[in-house]
Order: sequence, then structure tokens, then C-alpha cells
Amino acid sequence: MFDNSRPLIMGILNITPDSFSDGGKFTDVPAALAQTQSMLAEGVDIIDIGGESTRPGSLPVTAAEQIKRVIPVIRAIRTFNPVIPISIDTTLSDVAAAAIEAGATIINDVSAGAGDAAMLPLAAATHTPIILMHAQGTPQTMQDNPCYGDVVAEVLNALQERISAALAAGVEPHTIAIDPGIGFGKRKQDNLALLAHLPDFVALGYPVLLGTSRKRFMGNICNVTEPAELVTATAVTTALGVMAGVGMFRVHDVQANRQAADVAWAIKQAG
Repeated sequence: MFDNSRPLIMGILNITPDSFSDGGKFTDVPAALAQTQSMLAEGVDIIDIGGESTRPGSLPVTAAEQIKRVIPVIRAIRTFNPVIPISIDTTLSDVAAAAIEAGATIINDVSAGAGDAAMLPLAAATHTPIILMHAQGTPQTMQDNPCYGDVVAEVLNALQERISAALAAGVEPHTIAIDPGIGFGKRKQDNLALLAHLPDFVALGYPVLLGTSRKRFMGNICNVTEPAELVTATAVTTALGVMAGVGMFRVHDVQANRQAADVAWAIKQAG
């Protein structure tokens, strides 16, 4: 599932009213399908569907409400495209199970399986690839006062612990990917340090997903307040990520990041 032959672009499809950049845009099935078709035309490799915002300060959404939001969209996508990989962005095993039954093929869990004790066993039982992301705190509290002594070492150690938990639950090693969790309980300097040390995460031996798309720390650097104006900044991190060995990129803007990834990949191959 996690193809290492070239960088993969994961297109974000938020079925939420309150996501930080595109909340409310794709909450009905026709709009979600139109966005999916647009991303497919731009070269997306994976569609990442979520029914709960994880922006700083966001509140939890029940499993029932997430299922109500995402399952019709997953089923609709599967009616016209039976093969595109679909990841379900959730921390709840009931949502993941319903999504897998509807056609999702990857679990993308921002709690790395710690938010629901049944998540890792579900991934193991269904042989579903799972992405384990690092976060300090919960979306509701994570940006209140994040603090690290050595952010790179601490995030690496935390991810290694979650990998061990997944393996102990029976998740197969080749179905695990990791995500350092840019912006999830991190200050600007923490995000920059993690980006500067991406090879350390690649060295763990699992595929790495990078999610910087339109995030606030880049706006602070660029003196930009509108997330939609950070397309170029995001593409820069994608290119740098490719050169560091990152294999997947979760983005809002598929075309720009597809181009950035492909050019960086060609340069890396030439070297």
C-alpha cells in the first residue's frame, strides 16, 4: 500500500464544517465528489477523508456523527473509482471499521492508536495499513503550551513506542507508516526542527507521511494570515521532504505539490 517507488500525494478531503482551511466546502456528497475528481485529475495517489476537525482548539466529534459524514462520501467515491486508495482520518475504531467496510483502505490516526484501545487490534485483524502520528495533547489543548526539551528525540521516542504497541497488537510491520505530526502540539521552532531532521524519521525504517499543508507556522515565517496563500510554502516543504526520503505528503493543493514532488524526485534520482 505504501509504495516507495515514487512520492505519494495524499489529498485532503475534510467532510467537516470547521476545519481550519476548508471547513464547510465539501460537506455534501456532490461537492466531495467534485473535489475528488479534481484531485484525481491533478495526480493524487490517496484520498484522505475525515469527519472530525483536528485544528487547534477543535472539539471531539462522536463516532456516530463522523460515520454519518464520511460513509456516504466513501461509498460514492467507490461507485466511480474502485481502486484509488482511501484513508480514513479518525482516532475512533468504530469510525475506522465502518469506513473500511465502505471501501477505505488505510487508517490515518493522529493519536497513533492511543485514542481508542480497539484501533490497533482493528488494523491487525483487518490487515489495514495504519499511519501513526505524533501529537502532544489533544486538538482541544495541544497548542495551549507545548513544551519539549529535545523535540526531535522526544517525537522519535514516542513514535517508536507507538510502533512497538502496534506490533504487539499484531499489526504487520509492512503496514505501518509514521508521521511526526507537524503542528500538533508544536511551536514554530519545534516544527522547523522536525523538518530539519526528517532523515532521522526516515531512518526508523517505516514510510513517513509529512503534513505541513497551509499550516500556521509557515504563515508566521511568510507574514501571511490566510492559509490558502501558503500553497508555495507547502510545496517547498514537499520538495525538501522528498530529498530527505519522505514518501507521502498530505496536502490540500494537489497539483502544486505533485509538481514539487515529481521535480524533487527526478533530481534525487539523478543524484
